[in-house]
Amino acid sequence: MVIFAKDEDAIVLTSDFDFDLPEGLIAQHPLPERSDSRMMVLRRDAGTIEHAHIGDLPGILASGDLLVVNNTRVIPARLFGERVDTGGRVELLLVERVDEEGCCWEAMYKASGRAREGLELRFADGDLKGTIREKRDGGRVLVRFESRRPLLEVLETHGVPPLPPYIRRDPGNDLYRADDVVRYQTVYAEHAGAVAAPTAGLHFSSELIERCEQTGIGMAQLTLHVGPGTFKPVKADRVVDHQMEPEAYCIDEAAAEAIHAVDRAQNRIVAVGSTSVRTLETVAVERGQIEPCEGRSALFIYPPYQFRAVDAMLTNFHLPKSTLIMMVAALAGKEYVLDAYRQAVDEKYRFYSYGDCMLIL
Repeated sequence: MVIFAKDEDAIVLTSDFDFDLPEGLIAQHPLPERSDSRMMVLRRDAGTIEHAHIGDLPGILASGDLLVVNNTRVIPARLFGERVDTGGRVELLLVERVDEEGCCWEAMYKASGRAREGLELRFADGDLKGTIREKRDGGRVLVRFESRRPLLEVLETHGVPPLPPYIRRDPGNDLYRADDVVRYQTVYAEHAGAVAAPTAGLHFSSELIERCEQTGIGMAQLTLHVGPGTFKPVKADRVVDHQMEPEAYCIDEAAAEAIHAVDRAQNRIVAVGSTSVRTLETVAVERGQIEPCEGRSALFIYPPYQFRAVDAMLTNFHLPKSTLIMMVAALAGKEYVLDAYRQAVDEKYRFYSYGDCMLIL
């Protein structure tokens, strides 16, 4: 079921979330250390904007607060190969597994020739073969793979990190690929299945997590496998006409109990990233409370959404007119957020996946 977080009487326009962003502020590479990132702090009760660093987080949050992170693991989901019939170059971006064995995947297809049912593809020096079983909308295909090794094992050797389109890479540059393999992944990534990183979590080093724990700040983990829909532009004039792509999530018993304990103590749930927000709010909307469960989230959060589970949020700086900045505006207020973004541009904060972050309290 697709859930829209909206007020039926409100007309929210995509253009309401536009701002000027110089291209030079889009971070192309991670900083040398994860904890080097700058952090803008928005305090909603005071209406203030402060400039700090992610390393200041243990001193800004309170003992008893709970960080809720997404432990999905990004797979090297971009494959380069060729058509068997013509030898023409083919690029696939694996989107989602559609069978239990892991042989059939929905993928985004890019090649000089059109896709067709029955088309045979070759990857990994012939170690991996694929056959297009079905053409789907939006340039997507259903591919069945064959290999002597498990597909994920082949991807670890021959796949490329599925960086977002605004990060430019030369596919033949192995140095950048090696760096992205490590840095386009959180240090607590565990469950493979995402084709985009939960980028707010990229700021956490093991040392920073340890410092948070030492000051009494807890951490709970959930899983939402981020899909390419996170980069899908909002083309509709009215926000209500945009639809989110469903993504699979899981909350286990340990995470649910940790969240309930924080609620009972009246401390804060601090969601790390939009994917953690969406998972928590989806479960709260559909079930009335956070409990162990699995499902698919298509929740679209934008003003004037009323949050049910999340008290605070750590997030990166997002694209103009994106669903992500709409979520941030729902939590902090549109004008407040747009003013913060204007300050971020003036102060030359780094934007998007490898960029700096914002803490909304």
